[in-house]
Amino acid sequence: MAKNSIGLIELTSIAAGFQVGDAMLKAADVEIILSRTICSGKYMVLIGGDVAAVTASVQAGGVAGRGSIIDVFIIPNVHPAVFPAISGTSKADMLEALGIVESFSVASLIEAADAAVKTSAVQLLEIRLAMALGGKAFMTLTGDVAAVQAAVDAGAAVVADKGLLVNKVVIPHPRKELMSEVV
Repeated sequence: MAKNSIGLIELTSIAAGFQVGDAMLKAADVEIILSRTICSGKYMVLIGGDVAAVTASVQAGGVAGRGSIIDVFIIPNVHPAVFPAISGTSKADMLEALGIVESFSVASLIEAADAAVKTSAVQLLEIRLAMALGGKAFMTLTGDVAAVQAAVDAGAAVVADKGLLVNKVVIPHPRKELMSEVV
């Protein structure tokens, strides 16, 4: 199955998360990318497949999770750099700048990462999703200073539009000692 599209539902309830995951899988030919508890008692279900299947799956999950949904998205034609960044397997050398976008929502952060990497020539380093983060999520990316600034601004705008932006920073020429904390 081509994973050219992803969809995610983030919930306030763990029990509802299992129910939503089941409904999403039964509704269409999709596969689970991640389905797990996340910090502060939330649950997330991230699925992949073709655009029509992901759309049908997320709609079914939305019905099953009514009353427990924090955030939801569908990204058609997701940038391929998003998958290794979520799994923590991105391989990139630090370039001129480090960019970070921090969100109160897992869903909005993944949307932000997709927008950021589609905006300019940057490399996603990591998308960290709400584990040991008090329910927050953040992404790190690298590239030249101008590209990182454009990508961070684009990603932060996605999160800010939902009122979920915690912070955004661009660090030109970060010290290598700092990099031990990145990926």
